[in-house]
Amino acid sequence: MESYRIPAGQGQSEYIEKKSRFLGCVFQVETEEEAKARLESVRKQEYDARHHCWCYILKSGAKRYSDDGEPQGTAGQPMLNVFEREGVENVLCVVTRYFGGILLGTGGLCRAYTRAAKDALDDAGIAEMRAWQTLRIPCPYALFERVKLELEKLGGVLEGTDYGAEITMHVLLPQEKTEEFMLSMQELSAGKMEIQTENTVFRGIKIK
Repeated sequence: MESYRIPAGQGQSEYIEKKSRFLGCVFQVETEEEAKARLESVRKQEYDARHHCWCYILKSGAKRYSDDGEPQGTAGQPMLNVFEREGVENVLCVVTRYFGGILLGTGGLCRAYTRAAKDALDDAGIAEMRAWQTLRIPCPYALFERVKLELEKLGGVLEGTDYGAEITMHVLLPQEKTEEFMLSMQELSAGKMEIQTENTVFRGIKIK
C-alpha cells in the first residue's frame, strides 16, 4: 500500500492578535461524517465564539473548507494550504475566533488563521502511514550508536531496547529500505550481526 501522512494525534493552539483569540484544533478523521461530527462538537464547546472556520482533507479525495462569516479567502483556504504544504490527509482543522473589537484586515486574518492552524498541527505532530518491516537486532554495545545513525538515515524508528550481554534493538524500517539496511549492517559488523526479520505492519509512525 502507498504511504501517506496523517496527524499523529490531536493538536491545539492559541494565538492572540489585537485582542482577538484564535483557538486551533486538529483532529485525525477518516470520513466526512466524522469531520462534521468533530466540527459540531467544537461549535458546542465554544458556543459563544463569533467564527468557527474549518477545513478538512481526506485520503478519499474529499477536500472542503469554510470561512464561516469571515471575508472570503481569509480563513478556510489559508488553513487548507497549511495541510497541503505538509502533505497531510485524513485531517480536520477548526480555528475558533473570539473577536477582540479591532479589525485585522484581510492580510491580518490570513496570517492569524494560518498561524493557528500551523501551531495546532505542530502540536499534533505528523505520522506516516506506510508498510514497515519489524526487525530484531542483537547489537554489540560498541556498534549501538553506529546502528542508530544508519537506521535514522534510512528513515527507520527505534521502538525499544533490551540491555543484557549485548543490546537487543527492536526496529521499524520502511519496507523498501530493508535490504539496503541489512547489507550495511553486514558490512558494519563484518558479517557477525544476525538480524531477525519479524512482521510487516501497516501503521502510522510519528515522523515530525
